[in-house]
Amino acid sequence: MTMEVGKEFMEKTKYKYSSPSDQARGLPHPPVELEIAVAGAVIDLPDLGKVKTDISLTQAIAQRVSVRTYADKPMSLTELSYLLWCTQGVKSIEPHLVTFRTVPSAGARHAFETYILVNQVEGLEPGLYKFLAVDHQLVKIEVSGNISNIITEACLRQKFVKTSAVTFIWTAVTYRMTYRYGQRGYRYLHLDAGHVCQNLYLAAEAVDCGVCAIAAFDDDKLNAALDIDGENQFAIYVATVGKRT
Repeated sequence: MTMEVGKEFMEKTKYKYSSPSDQARGLPHPPVELEIAVAGAVIDLPDLGKVKTDISLTQAIAQRVSVRTYADKPMSLTELSYLLWCTQGVKSIEPHLVTFRTVPSAGARHAFETYILVNQVEGLEPGLYKFLAVDHQLVKIEVSGNISNIITEACLRQKFVKTSAVTFIWTAVTYRMTYRYGQRGYRYLHLDAGHVCQNLYLAAEAVDCGVCAIAAFDDDKLNAALDIDGENQFAIYVATVGKRT
């Protein structure tokens, strides 16, 4: 008989099975952002004050839909800067090593790292980048092979990954969450992913872009494309973004 792992997960992450977390045991806090060894230059993102957003929140909510077809034109670097800030922007770092950001997160743990596949962004070479949220910067990640093809393949050949201006890939750093909540923290990682992606949908409306969230991907292939281990850090959610037709 097939094991119903989903039901088992929900059962075993109930509070009655919990044990003291590493935070409760007084162990050191994990860092708020992973370090990355880079050979290339770090790219400072444009000032958010230059973004023109002429839409109300009510309008953005009302007209939000998933968009899979995009205009063949680039997104500006300023627009990308705005979307990155809206989804993982750091407002402050508190003394006890938590961040307050533009999205909610259980216990302000903010366990995500943001990678982006750039296809068409003014001023950026196509390729894979990592968002350095604390300093609001990007750094390009050197990879072998055609990373656009590799990530499209990992996303089960959904062609709009390649035709998007940018594809966001959020990864979960598990210990940043389980440090406080133990195994129940895995539930919160998935809840937090929804908060982040909804912000992307609404923010994109303000810069004439469309978004399509993607949960259908080959976990192992996508983790390998990002050069992450799939256990301590794993891809949790994907979303394409492009200019509206």
